[in-house]
Formats: sequence, structure tokens, C-alpha cells
Amino acid sequence: MPISSAGIGSGLDVESIITQMMALERKPIDKLELQAASIETKISAYGELQSIVSDFRDAALALTQPGTWSATTGSSADSNSVGVSTSDSAAPGSYAVEVQKLAAAQSAASGFFGSGTAYVGTGTLHIDLGSWNADQTAFTAQAGKTGVDIAITAADTLASVRDKNNAANAGVRATILTDATGARLVLSSKTTGEANGFRISAVDGDGNNADAAGLSALAFDPASGIGNLTQTQAAANAQATINGLPVTSATNTLADTIQGVTLKLTKETTGPVQITVSEDTASIQTKIAAFVTAYNDLAKLLSSQTKYDDATKTAGLLQGEGTAVSLQRQLRSLLGSRGGESDMFSTLSDVGLEIQPDGTLKTNSTKLAKALENLSDAKSLFSAYDEDTASNNGIARRLRELGDSVLSTDGLLSARSAGLTTTLQRNEERQDQLEERLEASEARMRAQYTALDTKMATLSALSSYMTQQVEAWNNSKK
Repeated sequence: MPISSAGIGSGLDVESIITQMMALERKPIDKLELQAASIETKISAYGELQSIVSDFRDAALALTQPGTWSATTGSSADSNSVGVSTSDSAAPGSYAVEVQKLAAAQSAASGFFGSGTAYVGTGTLHIDLGSWNADQTAFTAQAGKTGVDIAITAADTLASVRDKNNAANAGVRATILTDATGARLVLSSKTTGEANGFRISAVDGDGNNADAAGLSALAFDPASGIGNLTQTQAAANAQATINGLPVTSATNTLADTIQGVTLKLTKETTGPVQITVSEDTASIQTKIAAFVTAYNDLAKLLSSQTKYDDATKTAGLLQGEGTAVSLQRQLRSLLGSRGGESDMFSTLSDVGLEIQPDGTLKTNSTKLAKALENLSDAKSLFSAYDEDTASNNGIARRLRELGDSVLSTDGLLSARSAGLTTTLQRNEERQDQLEERLEASEARMRAQYTALDTKMATLSALSSYMTQQVEAWNNSKK
């Protein structure tokens, strides 16, 4: 009968022997696993570091952008009448804006119908966009545009005429106003301005295109003597003066009439409204604050990851890592260096960004606000660019360049992360090789013990047989 469990034939604790021997042979694998865990931890730490460096690089980049330093803000002495917004192309200045007339869209209303479900007749409405002269004796259609025809059937009600008009994209919007007297169709230009008035003619199914009966009740063409719609508002341009100079606009938004400034006209005024465009130092302070926060996050991470804590006897994840230490050193060097070509500010502390003993930055808000009163010099400190002499570049520009460099494909951080990844792959390959060898060794040992068990079982059976034979022989002599 074959041996089915190692040790049965020999009486040895084979499983225990094999387990202990395999544990000894696994020592190199255990060591590799510990090394792999350490490498993975470092890769993770470098991944976090790259993310923080990227945030800091972006914050530094923001301080090198021309738009940051040319940002402006606008204020209005009467924002209910004239609103203001600015872009970075606006120049600081003061403007007196007076609104004589707001831009308006032409609007006209029909006579009364019983309700929105009343039928209006059959035929075709034709809508043209253009401008009327002062007494509406002449209409000039918009150049390059053709009128729009809207077919009306006997099944169409006032409501469906409205819907067909709005679907026709003719530049005129229709609504229905209903009160105790009845329902009226109100037509209004979609866009304000003198050039966006409208003319409506009808080809009436009843044969009379001018009377107030049938579809011609919706016609409006004063130049032809047809005024079946009542005009409630004429198309008009906005009229205003800026510092005494007259300006007009088809809309109530004056965009770039003053370069980089948008004025929103909402009410006619009885006198000039003072508009002030000034440098937006508040937005600059916000971006500088973001820069300080991003740097401090990076500095704190590097400090915690590279230090050794004597009290707890623990090392940071990147303690002794030359790459991290080198980055920390470069950052501190640049932060404390002189930058730009300003005669007034040469270091960050000059504008209120003070380096602390732990390597972080602290903002002296009063000093920073005062420095930003000299915007050109502050801009130079952060963002100056000298193609020939890099040391003349602004501090934020040099820090951004450092960020680009270490994050590039072959940069300091990327190269170290790639190197650790390669080391981890080799470690895992070695573990796989040793695991295969260990499996083979265990299989060999089990085979050897199985053979031993078989041999021992045979010898045990032979011993029992011999004993039986000797006892039988002895018994036969008695």
C-alpha cells in the first residue's frame, strides 16, 4: 500500500521539518519584500512631492503672467445707471459717463382677439429687418439679408401664429398678452438698435392685404400706409457721452468704447456718472497669497519627509534621499536670492514675504500693500525676464523654471521616480525567481521524504515478518 502522507512510514514530523527548512530558505525573499515595501513607500512619497511641486510651479507661473500685473478693476459712482467691468488691457483712469437714451427694441401690438385660440385668417406673413426713418415714411432693409415668409393656414390660431413666428428665426419675438379686454399679439425685435427694426407685410387669403381684417390685421408697414399693428416702442440706439464726447451703440453695452472697459447702461441719467478704472492690487495680493501657501505646503512636506526625529527615533520617508534634499536646497537658495531689475525691490522680504527660521514664508500684509503701490517695481521682482542674464530674471520666473525642470521627463523628480520604479521591478523579478526556486526545493524535499517513508515502511514490514518467523520457530522447539 503506498504512503499517502509524509512521515507515516518513517514516524518523522515531516511537515514541521519542511516548514522550518522552507522558512530558512525564504529569508532572502522576506528581505526583498521589505525592500519592495520601502521602495513603494518612496515612490508614493515622490508622487505626492511631484503633485505639490506642480501646484507650486503653477502658483509661481501665475506671478509671471502679464495679465496678473495689468489686471484692473472698475467702479461706478452710480452702478444702478452705469455698470462697469474691465479687462487687463484697460488703462487706469477716470471717465464721466452721461446716458441720454437707452437702446431699445422695436415693439408693436395687434388689436384685440377673443383669446389665444382665436383664428386670424390665412395667407403669408413676410418679415423684414431694417431701420425706419424718423417719421416712418421710409424703411431700409438690412443689407445682405432676405425677409422671412411664414405660412398661415385656416387651422392656425393666434397662439400657433406666435409659435410659427418664433420658430421661423426671423429676428422678431412674439408673445401673447391677455387681459379682461382680450388677447393681443405683441411682436418685438430680438435685438435692440435702430438697424434692428422690423416691417411686416401680409398676403392675405381674403384678397385684401391692407385692411384690418384677416391676416392683414398683423401687418405693419407705415411707409405703405399700413399700420394695423400699433407700435409701442421704436427701435433706438443708446446715446451717451464719455468725458463730453458723444457715443452711440445698438445695445446698452459699450464694449471697448474705452479700451478694455465694458460699460453697462441701465438707466438714463440727469448728469455725468463717474467711472474709475484702477489697478487691481487685490487680485495680485490673492495670487501672491496663493504663491506663499503653495510654497509653504512644499517646504513643510520636504522638511517632514527628509528629517530624522530624535524624540521618536523615526526618519522621514525621504530621509537621506539626495534628490529631495537637493530640491529643498535649490528652493531655499532661490527664495532668498535677489531677483528682477527693480531699483526699489531686490528680495522677497522687501515686499513683505519674510523667510522664517523653518524655511517657510510669512506675509507682512502692510508691507506688501505698500509695495504694490509701486506696481512696476514689484512686477519686476517677481516676473522680470532677461534673455541674456538669467540672474536678472524675476524670482517667481526662476522658481517656475525650477518647477518645470524637476517635473520634466528627465527632471530631478521624474528621473528619481523612474529609477525607483525600475528598482522595484527588478526586486519583484528576483522575488519571482526565488519563489520558483523555493517551490522546486520544497517539491524535491517532499519527494525525498516520500521515498524515505516508502523505504522505511518496507523495512518495517520486513522486520515484522522476521519477528513473526523467529517467534514461530521458537514455538516449534518447545
